[in-house]
Amino acid sequence: MPKIIFTTGYNKKASAFLEKHPELIQQYSKTLKLLEINPGHPSLRLHKLKGKHSELYSAAINLTYRISIFFIVHENTVIPVDIGTHD
Repeated sequence: MPKIIFTTGYNKKASAFLEKHPELIQQYSKTLKLLEINPGHPSLRLHKLKGKHSELYSAAINLTYRISIFFIVHENTVIPVDIGTHD
């Protein structure tokens, strides 16, 4: 089971995001739990990003919002980097 490591920078971004979108708190929590339990779960729509963010992956909170994450696969670690819209 992957371990999620939250950075101070990410926690600030997530806090501001959830303050703006309190209706997403439950979906956000579910997304984090699924990342810990089963990062390959279909509802996460986990995929590798392209271009300048090609070292990151994206996990869906819903169809509009996502969490960009950095996977350290060999250590079985997930580090959230950013949270926001798909754009």
